[in-house]
Amino acid sequence: MRKLLLPFVAALPLLTGGCLAKTAWDVATLPVKAGSQVVDWSTTSQEESDRNYGRKMREKEAREGKERRAHEKECRKHPESCGDYDGYRASNPD
Repeated sequence: MRKLLLPFVAALPLLTGGCLAKTAWDVATLPVKAGSQVVDWSTTSQEESDRNYGRKMREKEAREGKERRAHEKECRKHPESCGDYDGYRASNPD
């Protein structure tokens, strides 16, 4: 029985074509890949941060523009009670 089993076991790596070695490598590196994926999901890249900041500023500027137009329209209707714009500002003036 041993004489039959030995050639079969010796030929097994040739028959599988390295499949066992690749599987062993994949299993060994899986925790590292999973850990790096979790870190990638849990952190914000600089590009994402810039994109989010840009979107937020555009929304603020749109709000300021809308309020300024409403203020100017009110000034045209009632110029005697019109003063400087003191409404919402998208950013603080320096």
